Amino acid sequence: MGGSHVAGPGTAVDRAPDSTPDHVARIQAEWARERPDLDVSPQGVIGRLHRLGTHLTEELCVVYRRHGLSEGEFDVLATLRRAGEPFERAPGELARFTMVTTGAMTKRVDRLEEAGLVTRRQADEDGRGRVVGLTVAGRELIDKAFADHMRNERRLLDTLSAQEAAQLEGLLAAWLGRVEPG
Repeated sequence: MGGSHVAGPGTAVDRAPDSTPDHVARIQAEWARERPDLDVSPQGVIGRLHRLGTHLTEELCVVYRRHGLSEGEFDVLATLRRAGEPFERAPGELARFTMVTTGAMTKRVDRLEEAGLVTRRQADEDGRGRVVGLTVAGRELIDKAFADHMRNERRLLDTLSAQEAAQLEGLLAAWLGRVEPG
């Protein structure tokens, strides 16, 4: 591929002639002008995913805040809730499922425990281990928050057709499967 290649899938060149270039297309055009020796086509996908992720996170956090939760706190409560009865997990499990350090998990659990949404107790099988569990109030809150979260995600996804959403889900699943460790 030549050093002056700037077009590729997702670039302004591939867009319909009557469409207005988006923010990423404008950035690509500027880089193509300033650094014609580089292939800026990856920005068409990566840049748009990054921007979309930022917008989606903002929209999702509105719902979490409505329920008095941060994104991380919602994640902990949701992880406990989907564990099933008795809605408990070890702190290390919580950290793995939510992809944060154990230190960050401790801070989240501390805040949730202070709010009366989770409890900590010694593990039955190992008195040295600890278990974090949902309280009744925690379960009620996450059930309401998760229902609102699903309605919000549906609202966001409904900007695509069913076919577009299915195609995007397939592409993202394939890509994530190649990038994320099993």
